Amino acid sequence: MARAKFTNESTYKHFLEAGKEQEFDTLFEKALNEVKASFGSRNPMYIGGREVYAAEHLEERSPIDHSILIGRFQKGTREHARQAIAAAKEAFASWSATPYKERVVLFRRAADLFSRDKFKLAAILSYENGKSRYESVGEVDEAIDFLHYYADELEQNRGYVRKNIISESTGKVKLGFQGAPSGTERITLSMEPYGVFGVIAPFNFPISISVGMSTAALITGNTVVFKPSSTDNMSMLTGLHIYKVFKEAGLPDGVFNYVTGPGSEVGDEIVASPEVSGIVFTGSKSTGLKMVARTFSAGNQKAFIVEMGGKNPTIVSKYADMDEAVQGVASAAFGFAGQKCSALSRVYVHESIKEQFISKLVDRARTMKIGNPLDKENYVGPLISESAYRRYVESVEKAKASGRILYGGTRARVDLDGFYVEPTIVELRHDHELVHTELFLPFVTIETYKDFKDALRMANDVEYGLTAGLYSKNGKEIKTFSRAIEAGTVYINRGISATTGAMVGMHSFVGWKGSGLTGKGTGSKHYLPQFMREKSVSITV
Repeated sequence: MARAKFTNESTYKHFLEAGKEQEFDTLFEKALNEVKASFGSRNPMYIGGREVYAAEHLEERSPIDHSILIGRFQKGTREHARQAIAAAKEAFASWSATPYKERVVLFRRAADLFSRDKFKLAAILSYENGKSRYESVGEVDEAIDFLHYYADELEQNRGYVRKNIISESTGKVKLGFQGAPSGTERITLSMEPYGVFGVIAPFNFPISISVGMSTAALITGNTVVFKPSSTDNMSMLTGLHIYKVFKEAGLPDGVFNYVTGPGSEVGDEIVASPEVSGIVFTGSKSTGLKMVARTFSAGNQKAFIVEMGGKNPTIVSKYADMDEAVQGVASAAFGFAGQKCSALSRVYVHESIKEQFISKLVDRARTMKIGNPLDKENYVGPLISESAYRRYVESVEKAKASGRILYGGTRARVDLDGFYVEPTIVELRHDHELVHTELFLPFVTIETYKDFKDALRMANDVEYGLTAGLYSKNGKEIKTFSRAIEAGTVYINRGISATTGAMVGMHSFVGWKGSGLTGKGTGSKHYLPQFMREKSVSITV
């Protein structure tokens, strides 16, 4: 029987369309109570299937309220990283030899387990990094989508193995040369796993990005050393649950190793080790390029699959639907307090509609409630850490000195021990440093333009090229933007969000320029082959 066509999980959409939004809220709030009761425990690392404890531990507290102790986790060292690499290397031979169909079954089973635990995992995620219920459930959905989509891709491509044959020639020669006639050759062309992959995950999507990167490495036959974000921006509990789901799904010991600890030790050892064949990483450009430079300058070679952030623009044309543009800009700039690599941070608006657009955008920002993201009515939750808050304060001061604060710019009054700030809208010239530096904050800059070519030039005039948006009903502008914008993921007239919300299997999520290395995106047909290398075997019969 043919397998059903891939479809996105889309949990909230299904509840909403069925008139069951109250049931959705009930399930989430029940999960909140259940997971909070389990907080505060001491949690091990898992290396080669064994529980491992370090001499020191790390305390993870919720950014919602720092009085909430999520748990105590191990402060892993270089030695723990080396142990995990050794365990992964030992497991590689048997795991890489496992038939691809068995791997497909295992990861579909993992998808079912994530679906079973969906609201529990979403509740943990909300406590861990301050997302709303909608963002958190949507993120778990995305993880499930990655599992199904990559399993489907491996299956549809038959494990990335194909056959060729060269027929025997009737002519004969005594010595060979290029193009010489030969006997019958049966040729197998296969994609083979590299070996051990280091998976270094970000704080902002600790379930979906972690699962997506790990699944791609594992399902193609590699083994993994997985390091969740473990220092300033912690997401170790969701990482632990990923390990437990993979284990329950049947992943053998040593194939997926969970190691917590500082990037300066654990992460650095993973990157530096000649026993690690590949790195998949999501994070800042500076960190990503340092990994690459360190590896190759030491004479080592690794496969690098790296997504490195963005400084994402949107153009609002004089031909735009104003309300659609305002809604899309506000959602993309201020959702999850702007802490997404795809978040909108630059707007270029036509001079003829500037005042109207700004007025409407400020009005929309005023309606966005700031506070505990566990409460349904709040849209803007906390910044992840004190260092993020310091970056916000510094950015506001720079904006005041060189531009105009149109809205926000202050700490919000929230009766919780967390870093809550107002969504901030700033008018700044395009050449200002804040227009070119990734901030990871609810902070958007606005500049006007007269000619569409100038808007496009400014939109492209940054080192990044991740996402971009346009609001225009003018066909010529749409065609020009689609062709000339230097970004991998592009949205036009998308009212729900100007630059965020890529769907697995529907959009590719890929960085151009300083936003990525390979030019091939997650959730697309071109992602899995990056975790393998090609081999051609010819047998003359």
